[in-house]
Amino acid sequence: MPKQTQCFTGKSSAGAPFFIAMPKDWNQNLILFAHGGPRLGAPKLAETIEDLERFQVMVSEGYAWAGTTYRRGGYGVRSAAEDMDQLRTLTWQHFGRPRRTILHGQSWGGNVAAKAAELYAMDLEGRRNFNGVVLTSGVLAGGTRAYRLRSDLRAVYQFYCRNHPRPSEVQYPLWQGLPVGTTMTRAELAERVRECTGVGTPAAERTAVQKAKLQNITQVLQIKEDQILSNLAWATNTFQDMIGRLNGRNPFSNHGVVYKGSDNDRALNAGVERFAADPIAVAELAYDSDLSGLIVAPVITVHGIHDPVANVSHQAAYRRTIEQAGRGDLLAQSFTDEAEHSRLSVPAYPTIFNAMMNWIDTGQKPTQESIKAACPKFAEKYGEPCLFVVPYSPVP
Repeated sequence: MPKQTQCFTGKSSAGAPFFIAMPKDWNQNLILFAHGGPRLGAPKLAETIEDLERFQVMVSEGYAWAGTTYRRGGYGVRSAAEDMDQLRTLTWQHFGRPRRTILHGQSWGGNVAAKAAELYAMDLEGRRNFNGVVLTSGVLAGGTRAYRLRSDLRAVYQFYCRNHPRPSEVQYPLWQGLPVGTTMTRAELAERVRECTGVGTPAAERTAVQKAKLQNITQVLQIKEDQILSNLAWATNTFQDMIGRLNGRNPFSNHGVVYKGSDNDRALNAGVERFAADPIAVAELAYDSDLSGLIVAPVITVHGIHDPVANVSHQAAYRRTIEQAGRGDLLAQSFTDEAEHSRLSVPAYPTIFNAMMNWIDTGQKPTQESIKAACPKFAEKYGEPCLFVVPYSPVP
């Protein structure tokens, strides 16, 4: 952190812990950071400090930075979006209204920030609360679409592995994640994945059966082996939390899905567990997390094209939503040649925020080419490469 940066902590009126960093040479621009996840445990201030450690480059660039854990752990885009607006309010109350206020959403926090930009865009006098929105590696397809891969993975994995749950354990519908009141650590889940597919052990030590199961799972779902555990963890613990908040109703469906790419597609499609979505659950999840595209401030996104957690197709879904709302002129998308999710190459962040400030100040929308051209000075400053790709358009 720059010398003489002042740090402040506290809790919002809703009980959300927050952390604010104010550089000595503040440029009068404020970043409100929405973190990813959702994190399932009780909110801890240390988590927000970890967020700042990943994105401290923006404080080095002179921006004030404010982040919050949200009021509670678990799924809930609307409540987290409200927490972001409360963070804006309390930061303005303590430090005055800055020249610019920018929302920055990372991963699932991209969904939160995009929702906040729709719900809390204007005050009662018609003034903008947020001057711009930056979404990095964002989960932007909305809850009703963002988790299809994971629900499909849960079904396909169980067809081949039969160990989540095991035949000897209490049986439950896979869309439930886990039965109410039960827990499973990531290490425990990793052991089941290793047992079935060999992931976590050297390829040379895997059995022929493990290799065949692994190939079927990765080919059918078009994912890499190192994506299985992380996505299966979401389809376990996050699903359990989400279903609990939907009063036990199921928002997922694989009825009519034809799985392809295995060594026996007929057997797979005949034997895989099928589940139908509850319309009420779908409606409640859509209300909470789907996006309308009704934005009033400029939005810039950046996404690694090989992102192993949030597929780059989220950007195509978000663009379609924005354009259907007639707001395409307010969206600029950029992409990097990276297989990273939680933190891209450092120069990408000051480059994107610099492009946002120029857009706000001049009214000139940035292009992929102009963003890439502005990056080298930050690469030289921070000693990491510029990885923007031009031109690029993700496939839906």
